[in-house]
Parts: sequence; C-alpha cells; structure tokens
Amino acid sequence: MTIKNLAIAPALLVLAAALTACSGGDTPAEHSAADRGAGHSSSSAGLPAGHIAAGEKLASTKGATGQSCVDCHGAEGNAPIDDTYPKLAGQYYDYIAHALQAYRSGDREHALMSGQAKELTDQQIADLAAYFGSRKSNLRDLHGAH
Repeated sequence: MTIKNLAIAPALLVLAAALTACSGGDTPAEHSAADRGAGHSSSSAGLPAGHIAAGEKLASTKGATGQSCVDCHGAEGNAPIDDTYPKLAGQYYDYIAHALQAYRSGDREHALMSGQAKELTDQQIADLAAYFGSRKSNLRDLHGAH
C-alpha cells in the first residue's frame, strides 16, 4: 500500500460507516410492500412519517365533498369508479404526497380532489400516502401492449 492510499483509507472507513448508518443496513429486497409506504420522514414531500393504519381509516372517511378516497378510487385504491381516476394502490409514497399537497395548495386542480385535499393536514397526507403506497397494486405495465 502506498502512502497516498494510507491517507485515503480512514476517510473511506468513515464514509462506509456513514452510509451503513443512513441505510439502516437493509437492502431494498428486505423491504415488504407495507414498508414502501411507511415512515418517510426524509421524503421529498417534507412530511412527517406516515402511519399505514391511520391512512387506512382516513381513506374510508368522508371528506369535504361527501366522498371518501375509496368511494372514488375503490377498495385499497385498486378499483376506480372511472377510467380517468388513478389507481393509488402500490403508488410511490412521494407521488401521492406531492399530488395531495398540490391539490391542497391549488397548484393542481380537479373538481373533486381540490376540495378533498383542501382540509388535509400534513400528517393526514403522510398517512394516506403511507397507506396507499403499502397496498398490493393491480397496476400493469402497458409497455408493448397492443
């Protein structure tokens, strides 16, 4: 080993230790579907950690429009009542969180969603994103479909 390599070695050890601490030592394959939506305190949406159980309850609670999430998006977010409504089950946490934040702020508009999201708190958005992100998805890849 050269003197130059010896000088770099301690820095590499510190970097490796930091990366291991940040990742919690888990590999992506070790995460279940339920983990995908849970505890995203470092998400790009800047929200508190979401709770799947609270999101499940909230998804069935009637909102400002008199509708609940599952009234339009179907049980567990897999069966929308209209082809133009998205399937939410298995969707990325950040996608759901950002969409709800945009509806709440008025940056994104929809006749029903804008009213539904207007009254949601950051915690409720995080909970809904955690819940729907944790559900088994019926989404399918249409790439190559004819």
